[in-house]
Amino acid sequence: MFLLSQILKRLIKTGSLTVIDATGKRHFYSGDDEGPVATMRLHDKKVARKLALYPKLYLGESYMDGSMTLEEGDIYTLLDLFTRNLGWGKRHPLVSTGDFIYRLAWLIRRYNPKRKSLHNVAHHYDLSDEFYDLFLDDERQYSCAYFRSSEDSLEQAQQQKMAHIMAKLDLHPDQKVLDIGCGWGGLARFLAKQAEVAVTGVTLSKNQLAYAQQVAKDLQLTSKVDYRLVDYRDVEEKFDRIVSVGMFEHVGVPHYDAYFKKVKSALHDDGVALIHTIGTADRPSATNPWIQKYIFPGGYIPPLSEIMPSIERAGLYVTDIEVLRLHYAETLRAWRLRFHDKIETVREIYDDRFCRMWDFYLCASETSFRNSGLVVFQIQLSKSLEELPVTRDYISENERDTLMASQIAAE
Repeated sequence: MFLLSQILKRLIKTGSLTVIDATGKRHFYSGDDEGPVATMRLHDKKVARKLALYPKLYLGESYMDGSMTLEEGDIYTLLDLFTRNLGWGKRHPLVSTGDFIYRLAWLIRRYNPKRKSLHNVAHHYDLSDEFYDLFLDDERQYSCAYFRSSEDSLEQAQQQKMAHIMAKLDLHPDQKVLDIGCGWGGLARFLAKQAEVAVTGVTLSKNQLAYAQQVAKDLQLTSKVDYRLVDYRDVEEKFDRIVSVGMFEHVGVPHYDAYFKKVKSALHDDGVALIHTIGTADRPSATNPWIQKYIFPGGYIPPLSEIMPSIERAGLYVTDIEVLRLHYAETLRAWRLRFHDKIETVREIYDDRFCRMWDFYLCASETSFRNSGLVVFQIQLSKSLEELPVTRDYISENERDTLMASQIAAE
C-alpha cells in the first residue's frame, strides 16, 4: 500500500479519494473541493501493488474481477476523478510504470494484416445482436452522434450525424458510394434513401453483415444497397464517393499509407471521401492496455500528425477538417445510461464480469473524451480541386435540406 499511497498523494489535486485497504485501514487523499469524491475498497493486498505498478491495466481488471469495489460514488466517479487529475498533453510519470515493456509489445501488435483484422473485428462486433439493441439507437449507429443541443435524443443526434456526413459528401442522384466499415448498415441505408445513390457497404463482421442484409431486404432497398463481407483492400470497383465512419481506428499505423492509396485508387477522378475517426489532441502514444486486451484488440487512436503524412503521400487533397469535441462524450453518456437501465438483461445474456467490463469501458471512454484529449476528426478528401464548392456554405445548406426531407418523411 505504501507505493500506491505515495502515488495518490501526488496525483490528487482536485476532488478527493478514500482508499480502504485489505486490512480495513482508510487512507485519505484530497485536493480542492471542486472535483469528484470517491471511496474505493481493495479486497486483496496484491491489488494495491498492481495498481501502483500498472494502473492502466490493473484498475480495469480489479474492477472486473471484484477485487476493487466502490463504496462512495461509482466507477464513473472514480474514473472522472482520475482523468481530471491526470489531464492531458503531458506524460504523467505516476501512471507510466510498465509502459516501456508494453510499448515494445504494442509496436509489434500495430500490424494489422487481413486475417488479424477479421479476428479483431469479430472479438468486439460479433456479440449478441440483442446486446447492442439494448443501448444503441434504432439504426444501430455505433459511432459518435452529432448533438446540436443537449436536449437532443440519441436517435435525433444520430440522424443529425448521418445528415452532417451526407452534406459533406455533396451527393448527387445515381452516384456510387463505398462505405468502408459499414457496421450494421444504417448510414448506407440513410444515404441510399435520402440521396438516391447506390451504396456498397463492406464489413468484416458476419453478424453485422447478416443484420444489414436482412434490414435492406425488409425495407426493399436491395437494389440500392449492397453489403459485402470483404476487406476494403480487396474492393476492385471505382466510386464517386467513399465514406468511412469509426473504422479507421482499426487500420493500424503501419497500414495508413496503403489505406489512403486504396481510397485514392477506388475514387473516380472527381471523387470525394469523408473519413470520420476518433483522434487525439495529444501526442502519439500506445493504445491503453486494458482497452487493447478486453475491448478493441488492434485498435489505435491517432493524432492528426500521424494521419496527414499518409494522405500527402497518397496524393489526395485535404479539402476540409472538422474536429468534433464533446459530441462523443455525450454519445457515450447516452449509451452508458441506457446500458445501466438494461443491465439486468445484460447480466442474463452474459454475466456479472461482462457487465462490469462494459461498465468500465463506457465510463472510461466517456471520461477520456471529457478530460483526456480525445476528439473526433472528420477529414474530407478529394482527387480534384474543382469538384466541391469553394466555400463551406454548401455543407450547411445540404444538411438543412436533408434534415427537413428526413423530418417530412418521418411524419
